[in-house]
Amino acid sequence: MTSATATPPASAPAPSTTVRCDPGSDMAGGEGAAPRRPLTLAEVEPGSENERLGVARDSMLCNPLILKAELGKPQRNCYTLPGIDFAYGLYIERTDGGVPEAIGHWNTVKPRTHLVQEMPRDYIAMNRSALKAGYTTAREYNLYYKAKDIRRNDEHSRFHRCPPKLPADMTYGIKTQSCTPFFYLLHHRYQQLWMEQQRALTAAERVEKKKKEKVHETRTTFLRKNPLPPKEESFWHLPSLEKVKPHLSTLPDHKARKKAFSATH
Repeated sequence: MTSATATPPASAPAPSTTVRCDPGSDMAGGEGAAPRRPLTLAEVEPGSENERLGVARDSMLCNPLILKAELGKPQRNCYTLPGIDFAYGLYIERTDGGVPEAIGHWNTVKPRTHLVQEMPRDYIAMNRSALKAGYTTAREYNLYYKAKDIRRNDEHSRFHRCPPKLPADMTYGIKTQSCTPFFYLLHHRYQQLWMEQQRALTAAERVEKKKKEKVHETRTTFLRKNPLPPKEESFWHLPSLEKVKPHLSTLPDHKARKKAFSATH
């Protein structure tokens, strides 16, 4: 194991501090440090700092999972980067000429010529005409389409519709809602209003339910509403004795007799 103060081999060249850093390379040092490029097979030979046991292959140097970390140095990237003179990014060629050409003359855009747009077929009109001509099958309709090609009128196209006429002082957008009174929030006013609405709704539902309910009347409920007239009490006599007059009268006269019967009955 080598220590952090070990000097590099004499054959290894000293890193230059004036080499430009390539973007995308992982740097751990400050400005001016050389980019950490991928290892080469010459750097993993026996006796070097990055010595590997066994056969060294190029695929080992491009796999970050098996790449050996170097002591006191940042991690190398496993991507093959282009040369120092390579410019990263996308080159866009300027066609406007810059400020001098803008001051000298203006590049105006030529208006496009009006292209004659082919209107779509008017199948409603063709079907109406084919029906008037007496065609009813699909094959006859297809033959009629080929013979009579009717197109839609340009005036009915949606591209030529005039915009709607709006008032000059019209304001677009949605109106801002009024602010909620803070007093209602503190005193739970919305809860109280909701409870009152629910009570009124419940009472209305009960009344409606009572109207829909049908009560089946029985003889008892009917007699309670319409009681029978009371029966007049009468003395019962045998039919053979109804015409027999009394043989003994203990009352002095008829008035006394009537008075006695009315008192007891």
